Amino acid sequence: MTTKAVLTGHSRGLGEAIAKALRKHGIATLTIARKLPDPAVADAHALDLSDQAALIAWLHAGHLQHFLADARSAVLINNAGTVQPMGLADGLAPEGIAQAINLNVSAPLMLASAFLAATSQLPNRRILHVSSGAARTAYAGWSVYCAGKAALDHHARTLASESLPGVRICSLAPGIIDTDMQREIRATHEGVFPLRPRFDALHANGALASPGTVADDLLAYLLDARFGEEPVADLRTLAR
Repeated sequence: MTTKAVLTGHSRGLGEAIAKALRKHGIATLTIARKLPDPAVADAHALDLSDQAALIAWLHAGHLQHFLADARSAVLINNAGTVQPMGLADGLAPEGIAQAINLNVSAPLMLASAFLAATSQLPNRRILHVSSGAARTAYAGWSVYCAGKAALDHHARTLASESLPGVRICSLAPGIIDTDMQREIRATHEGVFPLRPRFDALHANGALASPGTVADDLLAYLLDARFGEEPVADLRTLAR
């Protein structure tokens, strides 16, 4: 069975590790990132997903339909995201909020709808939103990030309730991973993110998971028969 994948945010961190895991499984992948690690790779698209007009134009150009035309099954992995803007809510610039919501919420929802339209005849089509524990726990200084990830969780619940043919979806929290995002958090002043000492301690104690390990576990679950049994889940608590 020919499975094809669409992956966002593959240029670094967890996304880069997921792209490598997909290659190990021999799954042809269309990737989307603001900056391409290797522009020569086929089906790699440079696109700023926080730019709504650019994304809409890209979707109308038919790239998804063309790539998925010969697929027998398909997966969409909405991985791209940003933790910015960090800070207490009375100090956030409107431009930063808008950009984050475009990237963290609008883009995954637009891609999900376009993916479903492009795969309407397939018997097996799966969507994975890379969520976060921040979707389910409030963190001072992360009002925009928490709200955006919570939106993905509820989108997954709602889409699951629609019972579209062949569709499975899960908004999956992958755990705390040793990526550039974590370094960004540790470089933030406590006045902007009061819980920073907790993340400093996780790093100091070696409690951060490696991107490669998480990517392998994430992909194993995405391809498993259990995927989508719960529309919102945490990779760390799934039964192995």
